[in-house]
Amino acid sequence: MLTLAAAIGWNIFQDQLMRVAFVPGQPFTSPAKDTAPDYTRPDAWLSRPGLPNDPSRWTPQGFEPAANPKLAIFYVLPTTYLKRDRWNAPYDDREAAERQRLFAMSQAGAFNNVGTIWAPRYRQAVLGSFLASDKDDAEKAIAFAYTDVERAFDTFLAAIPKDQPILLVGHSQGALHIIHLMMRRVAGMPLAKRIVAAYIVGWPISLAHDLPALGLPACRAAGQPNCILSWQSFAEPSDPRQVMDIYDHSLGFDGKPRKGSPMLCVNPLTGAPHGAAPPAANRGSLIPNLALNDARVEVGKIGARCTPQGFLNIGPPPEGYGAYILPGNNYHVFDFGMFWANIRADAEARTQNFLQ
Repeated sequence: MLTLAAAIGWNIFQDQLMRVAFVPGQPFTSPAKDTAPDYTRPDAWLSRPGLPNDPSRWTPQGFEPAANPKLAIFYVLPTTYLKRDRWNAPYDDREAAERQRLFAMSQAGAFNNVGTIWAPRYRQAVLGSFLASDKDDAEKAIAFAYTDVERAFDTFLAAIPKDQPILLVGHSQGALHIIHLMMRRVAGMPLAKRIVAAYIVGWPISLAHDLPALGLPACRAAGQPNCILSWQSFAEPSDPRQVMDIYDHSLGFDGKPRKGSPMLCVNPLTGAPHGAAPPAANRGSLIPNLALNDARVEVGKIGARCTPQGFLNIGPPPEGYGAYILPGNNYHVFDFGMFWANIRADAEARTQNFLQ
């Protein structure tokens, strides 16, 4: 009875409970200037060429990083700071650093067959910034986090050859920062011609009201270069209410309401939008061990289809991902891991076509 009551209470009050647990209780204040990462120093990066023990170089058994990678990859981490003691996290927080290492392994590592990964540590907006009912402080925290990302991107551009092709990758909060980076630094500029693809995953992008501002089209076919991919993973029965509540009450980058407009969904199993693929099409999902410090690859485990609304439906909840499932059967944390080998092959195909 107590378990049932707790479950009912969680379903009714989950939004309020999450705000209490994660939203900071004090007003936003800008972090001091002396807390800023110095991107000319290696310790401001989680991954970059020459770093020892770079987590983005990890691969599961049967896969290897490229010996002579052709691309430079700029990867922006998702939210890893879960405390509510401030609005922007220290970039060198030890507890968050362990989560960052895991994400770099399971997400950025999917691309180490085509390029060298640069992943900046940054003063990210805390988890509560995306749950707050008062949007003013949250927007300030997110905007502040972006300033670090843009400074890191400038350092990245200065360090690589002027004509080297670039892959952009971001997840969740990192995807949002990649979106703003494309609007400010890519769209309508010569740099757009160097973008092999942009994997903007785990964040809604309105086809009508957001995509035109990003400077590149949606990917329409497998292997197509110079385009954008995005998806958001839910198992059945799915309840994307938390995403839709924000989406439906927000304006797109064209100033018009997003409500009613479908979101970009490119199926990571097919590399094309709106398609469906059975589990047999899955070349390999990462299944983490209990310690989350290693993973095996399991072929043919998870299928996927894009819904008319623009979510990625993965069917019944798959085994092996018991922890970290978000409310509504949201498999957000595993957006990359569930399709790891397909993403790796997808990036390789788009790279080959771009170079040709």
